[in-house]
Amino acid sequence: MDSDLVKEILRKGSFAVVVKPKARQNAIVKFDDARNVFIVEIKVEAKNNKANIELIKFITKQLKHKVEIVKGFTSKKKILKIV
Repeated sequence: MDSDLVKEILRKGSFAVVVKPKARQNAIVKFDDARNVFIVEIKVEAKNNKANIELIKFITKQLKHKVEIVKGFTSKKKILKIV
């Protein structure tokens, strides 16, 4: 992930993502300017909280900071907060 983008996310403290489960690999695909969200593909299915857990692990690794979901636990659109 681009270091300037990481700095901006860390400065704001929270950000929105739209999760696309059952992808080939975990990846931040793009930033959707119209919706102001990151499109994130996650390789696991969205059952039994698996996609949420994988999303947290993946984003934490990318940002090198712990994150948590604060809104949208059962939705594709989620709000993540840096903790």
